[in-house]
Order: sequence, then structure tokens, then C-alpha cells
Amino acid sequence: MGQGGESRRARAYDGELGAAVARAQEGDEGAFAVAYRLVQPGMLGFLRGLVGDEAEDVAADAWLEIARDLGRFRGDGAGFRGWTATIARHRALDHLRRQKKRPRAGGLESQLLEVAGNLDTPAEAMEAISTEHALGLIAGLPRDQAEAVLLRVVVGLDGPAAARVLGKRPGAVRTAVYRGLKRLAGQLGRPGDVTDDDTRTLGDTG
Repeated sequence: MGQGGESRRARAYDGELGAAVARAQEGDEGAFAVAYRLVQPGMLGFLRGLVGDEAEDVAADAWLEIARDLGRFRGDGAGFRGWTATIARHRALDHLRRQKKRPRAGGLESQLLEVAGNLDTPAEAMEAISTEHALGLIAGLPRDQAEAVLLRVVVGLDGPAAARVLGKRPGAVRTAVYRGLKRLAGQLGRPGDVTDDDTRTLGDTG
């Protein structure tokens, strides 16, 4: 399906998520469960790229903080994904500091295969990143590229939202995503899958 269809799915996804968060903030426990179901797969994929097999424990810590601070969140569904990704990343980095480890750039497992079209990224790049072989290759990406690709492709954030999570300028995230996907495409023997024209789409639009 084309990018218009992907945009509609993303809006529907974020609309459902935003409505669930609003109800959860009013005390609806069932709505919080809906928000958890919508966010958790992407969060786990992102965390597996950072802490590997300890992702579920780190996610549990993140959700405790999310539940505690839910009343302070202000924003829509897309904003909630960015907010929760920021919390998850902070908990992952805390965990790594305690373990004295460097963040991992691999270990994505099945989440990367379940992207579900929530991004306006080029179809060829999405196809390339969604192969089993690419899951192994992503482990070789530099950390900045790996985190940017994880946030864009797995969590489903747009470029500015990913930049806020990483504390970087959108242009830097756009470049990291572009370089990461281009490197993966080249390693897959498909260097033409990501072009210079795709840089804006990969980093600056939602």
C-alpha cells in the first residue's frame, strides 16, 4: 500500500491511543490496558536494541514510571509514544550504567518484522529493514544510527519526535536514519533502495 494508506493507518492508530490515554487519565484501568497493548510491542523492540534479553525488565520499570506520572502527560497519541519512548530510553541507559555496559545496536527479534506501516518511510527501505538478514546486520550499525532507526521504524515516531527523545536536532536524526538505512541497504546488495530524496521523508515528516 502507498504512503497515503500508511498515513491513514498511523492516524487511526494514534487516534485510538490518544483516546485510550485520555480515558486512562480519568481513572479507566481498561483504557490504560489498551494504551499498554498499543505501545508495548514497539517499546520492547526499541529496548531489545539497547539492552537485549533484559528488555522486559527495563520495560516493566518504564511502565511503573509511566503509570505514576500519567496524570502529568499532556498531548495526543503520537505525543504519548514519544513520551513513553523517552522514559524507556532513560530507564535503559540507567540499567546500562548500573551494568557498566554499552547500549546494544541489535537484538530486535520479531518487532522489526511487525512494523505495521505506521511510518511514511519509503517502501523499499521498509522492505529492506524488515528482513531476517537485516536484523543481524543492524547489530553492526553505530549507536546513533541504530537508535534513530529503532525509534523511527520500531517505535514509529516521526523525525522531530525521535529527535526529542534523543536530545538531538531533527536534522541530525534524519541523517542518522538515512545513513543507517543506506548502510543496511548496501549490505543487502540494494544500495539504490534509499536515495538522497528520501532523507527528508525519513527524518522530518510523520
